[in-house]
Amino acid sequence: MIKRSLLVLLLTLLALGAIFGLKFYRMRQAASQVPAVPPAVVAFAEVKSEHWDSSLSTVGSFRAVAGIDISNEIAGMVQAIHFNSGQTVKAGQLLLELDSATDRAELEGLLAEQKLAGLRYQRGQSMLERKFIAAADQDQNRAQLDQAAAAVAGKQIQIAKKHIKAPFAGELGIRRVDLGQYLPVGSAIVMLEQLDPMYLDFTLPERDLGRIGKGRKVIASVPAFPDQYFEGEVTASNPAVDTDSRTIKVQALFRNPGKLLRPGMFAQIKLSAEADQTVSTLPDTAISYNPYGNSVFAVQRGPAGWIVQSRQVKTGDSRGGRVEILEGLRLGDKVVAAGQMKLRNGMAVTPDSQPAPGEREQAP
Repeated sequence: MIKRSLLVLLLTLLALGAIFGLKFYRMRQAASQVPAVPPAVVAFAEVKSEHWDSSLSTVGSFRAVAGIDISNEIAGMVQAIHFNSGQTVKAGQLLLELDSATDRAELEGLLAEQKLAGLRYQRGQSMLERKFIAAADQDQNRAQLDQAAAAVAGKQIQIAKKHIKAPFAGELGIRRVDLGQYLPVGSAIVMLEQLDPMYLDFTLPERDLGRIGKGRKVIASVPAFPDQYFEGEVTASNPAVDTDSRTIKVQALFRNPGKLLRPGMFAQIKLSAEADQTVSTLPDTAISYNPYGNSVFAVQRGPAGWIVQSRQVKTGDSRGGRVEILEGLRLGDKVVAAGQMKLRNGMAVTPDSQPAPGEREQAP
């Protein structure tokens, strides 16, 4: 009985093994018939040598050499306005008067006190010469005369400050006050800007510090006059580099006799070049920009075809869709210019029949 049971069990196991073996054989056959995944098709680009104009390009904004909001130093009621909005004024020109009637009345009293103190001092001087008074009494008379003169001068200055004048020549903006209006201290009356000459402020990377000396020619264009170029020169730069942006602030001076340039205007800037420079470049689509550094997928010929390998690169300027390569690649090296997202190191690739996206316009 036991032998029969063992025989049945053995036959069952043999049958199951044959079934599983047949299944495995069929699965292997099916897997061998599945076609292999073809290499990814990507666009290639080659590191090329180009001649670039060594001039520096950046953006900036114009600023008045002198520009302020004219305001009152002393509070008071507006008694007279002597300017119109948008008017051109000279330095020292009277713009506005505040009511000074009370101050003038007080000045009359102070002048009277000054006159009396002067007469007292003169009589004292005569009596001192005849030794009718002590020298100490005459010193007191002199002190009273000086105090009276100081009080008169102080009141005259206060009255003068109620006559608000232009501190420099320039163009006025829109008037912000009206007759009879009470102006607290520091009220904005009108904007005054000196428009000729003008400053142009811009920043440059710290690597260009050695190329921005005083007197360097600067060409600027503004959206308001797209077909016109304005010429100036560098006058100053900050002595320190900004530690956050690693840039340096530069100032240029522009003559503006036609007053076309205005404070706050955005400007495209080009600094004059000394000579062309030869650089190695790639299309900007080939660069992967990351916080820890920029990289490319370099293409190398392997035994079975092209394979890719990630490589760190140091980049420079960017012009016309191409990026300067400073380190990490040599002339003639091939890289992937499109399709990097699906790649990994050591992966096989096939070159696209079309040029890289950034070079298709230049392809014959």
